[in-house]
Amino acid sequence: MALPGYVSTKAAKNERQTALITGASSGIGYDLAQIMAPDFDLIVTARNQKKLEQLAQELEGRHGNHVHVIPADLARAEAPADIFGEVHRRGLHVDALINNAGFGSHGEFRSIPLEDELQMIQVNVTALTHLAKLALPGMIERKRGRILNVASTAGFQPGPLMAVYYATKAYVISFSEAIDSELKGTGVTVSCLCPGPTATEFAARAAMEKSRLFLLGRMRSQDVARAGYKGMLRGKRLVIPGIKNKVIMESVRFTPRKLVTAISRNLNASS
Repeated sequence: MALPGYVSTKAAKNERQTALITGASSGIGYDLAQIMAPDFDLIVTARNQKKLEQLAQELEGRHGNHVHVIPADLARAEAPADIFGEVHRRGLHVDALINNAGFGSHGEFRSIPLEDELQMIQVNVTALTHLAKLALPGMIERKRGRILNVASTAGFQPGPLMAVYYATKAYVISFSEAIDSELKGTGVTVSCLCPGPTATEFAARAAMEKSRLFLLGRMRSQDVARAGYKGMLRGKRLVIPGIKNKVIMESVRFTPRKLVTAISRNLNASS
């Protein structure tokens, strides 16, 4: 559903712009597709083609927009170039890039298979960076564009038992803030969405369903997606949904780093 208080992109520009959403088959990416569909044509990508096609059929039937399906596995180094190659082949361009795809793994760094950690870096960091690099030239040329990178509150502190995941999200936050500053005056903005624990498939995939962090409570994925969309439309650089998450992130700034790391380890441990 369209967000109250916002003028649709179509009305504002007399045309419907196009948003590319990664990880659109489930979770926050799926909900962002639902929220953005009234105002945007969409390009949805993820590994699960069947789910993407079901989503496209549902949204086109409800909103009358165009939803283009481009299945891809961002763990493959060539996937971002393949996606944009298909975008150009279809005569499309990307006005908004939603870098949502990502995953985590749980356990001590020394015990997690190297391949799992490298795949995580490829999806969470390398593919996100590659897609932004491919999207930006066209946005700058058109003097308009939005990028929403999905990070996490995890990116504000070290994360024992999820060391690489926390580090990837720290990269996304730093990268997003830096390039948003660089793009000032171009008509292009970069926003970074930093949710806390959220009710998606993430916890199950990361084997974290019994961790103290997720047992303390989770935000609804729809609420996180709505906050991210509002923040992106406003050109807000950093979006932290939920009062509890905002308070925790502010407290991290004034807490000794060693204590922050100890608390983070405790929360990531199984109860």
